This record gives sequence, C-alpha cells and structure tokens, in this order.
Amino acid sequence: MEKTLENIDFLAVGDIVTDAFIELKEAEATCDIDHENCKLCVKFGQKIPYNNVTVVKAVGNAANAAVCAARLGISSGLRAYIGNDQDGKDCLETLTREKVSTDYMVTEDGQKTNYHYVLQYGAERTILIKHASFNYSWPKELTQPKWIYFSSIAENSLPYHEEVADYLEQHPDVKLAFQPGTFQIKMGSVTLARIYKNTYVFFCNKEEAQQILSTPEMHDMKSLLAGIHALGPKIAVISDGPNGAYASDGNTVWSIPMYPDPMPPISRTGAGDAFSTTFVVALMLGKIIPEALTWGPINSMSVVQQIGAQKGLLSREELEEYLDNAPKDYKVTIL
Repeated sequence: MEKTLENIDFLAVGDIVTDAFIELKEAEATCDIDHENCKLCVKFGQKIPYNNVTVVKAVGNAANAAVCAARLGISSGLRAYIGNDQDGKDCLETLTREKVSTDYMVTEDGQKTNYHYVLQYGAERTILIKHASFNYSWPKELTQPKWIYFSSIAENSLPYHEEVADYLEQHPDVKLAFQPGTFQIKMGSVTLARIYKNTYVFFCNKEEAQQILSTPEMHDMKSLLAGIHALGPKIAVISDGPNGAYASDGNTVWSIPMYPDPMPPISRTGAGDAFSTTFVVALMLGKIIPEALTWGPINSMSVVQQIGAQKGLLSREELEEYLDNAPKDYKVTIL
C-alpha cells in the first residue's frame, strides 16, 4: 500500500546530527584586543579533565528549525539523511516525539548518522564537525510546503543545491528561507547564485556576511545588508551578537536589541537557529518584518538557558507571554 505523504507548511532541509556536549573543566579562551578571533586553549599532550557529557539527539540547523516551527504550532517536516544505525533510529524517534514529520527522511545503508562533539567552555562552544557524504537527492514526491528552510549540509552537496533551485523555480509560490552553514558559505555566492536569487529571507551573522561578501573590513550594517540584497534575497537579516539583530526589506533597515537574559547563558548552541526560525514562523503567521524581529530574540534567549539547541525552544503561548512582559527598551528602531 502506497504511503500517503503528510501535508506540511514548513519543510526544513539540511543535515541532522547527534551532539555530545563535553563541558570542559580546565581551559582558557584567548581573544584579540577587540574581543574577537577568540581561540580555545587546553594543555597539549596531557589528560584534560571535564565536568560532564550531555548527548542531544536530532539536532543540526535544519532539525532545530523543524522542531522550533513545530513547537510554535506550525506543521513541519524535515528532509535529512541518516545511517541505518542506532543514532539514526534515535533521531527519528526524537523527531516523531517533537511532532515533526519524518516522511521525507532518508535512511542510507552503509553510512553512519552524523555525530558531532561540542567542547563547551562557559557559555561558548567549539564544535568538532564531520558531515557524512550522503547521496543527496531531492524527493521525487513532495506535498508542496509553503516554506522551505535550507541550512547546513555536507560539502559534497552542490548538485543537491541545484535540485533545490530547480524546485523553487518550478514552484514560485514556495518561499525559501536560507541560513547557510559552514560549507555553504565556503561554496560562495557565485556557485550558489541560484539559491541566493530564489531566497525570500536570508539569515547570517555579521562575520558570515563579511565572509560571504568578501569584505572583512566592512562593519557598516546598512552596507552589509545591501550587499546581501544584491545577491537576490528579498529580506536580509543579520545578527550581531550582543549588539542585537538587523533586518531589511531593501528600503528600510530595522534593528532590535537582545532580549535580556534572566540568568547568565548556559550554552549558546542553537541560538541562531531559534532566532531565524522564529522570525520565519512570525512571517508565516502574517506578522510584518518589525514584528517578526521582536519574536526571534525571545526564543534565542530561552534556548541559551539550556544545554542543547532544542530544550529551551518555546511554544507560541510562552513566546507571546515574554513579548507581553518585555522591558520598555525592547523595541524595534529604524536606522
């Protein structure tokens, strides 16, 4: 009997991983005079003690996005690849428990499900990544979603990007949210020109924008946003750490400060995914850009209060309660 595919509004596309968080006990971080270009240092050639290890299943940018959307009440699914191993089975179980459709998940024999190690020191983390080289291909049968959220994926995936671009050009009603991962940024905007051209809303941080635009010396946010728009995205969103986030529709630039942390952050893993997905969900619910910009930082704030990228993700009711109780200086301004 042929399987009936579930109708979903939000399809996240990218890699799925298991993260093992290793909380370091003895280490130090060294930064330059501007507190940038920080490096994690541990003693070389010695045994390094650690406090504990926390294993988190079914994470990664796209998986985090799918779970975030589901928590906010959006019907979501994930297109990702796993191996025929216990880690893969655990990922599927986790997605199902989070009410994320697994109709478009692919299990590939002979491959291992992605497993990353997160070296956590204070609230910051350094992630040791290894993406398996899966045989990526776009689903032959797909119930058309309203949005596709495309993010981090392995470096052998260039043909897959072309298939995604083909689908978007054949289905112009589908909106694309693009949050490029490490390898997608390295591929460059010229190689991924069709993806950028078909992007409705684009997300990255300031350093990533400088890398994408090959302008490491550029710090003016308006210029960075304009540079991203020139690549094709209709809406450009750039986060800037403690300085908040900025969004542009090509005519107006809005900014929002960070939502204040109730306690010092425990782990910043997944904060960007939570921000970006929540922004998209707000748009899906009919919010305008300035409203969506107030939603994103709230979920980021909640995520950094927990270990892992998903434990702190909020429901829509919880998020709106935070918004109702926001401090007076938490508001959007126009640059």
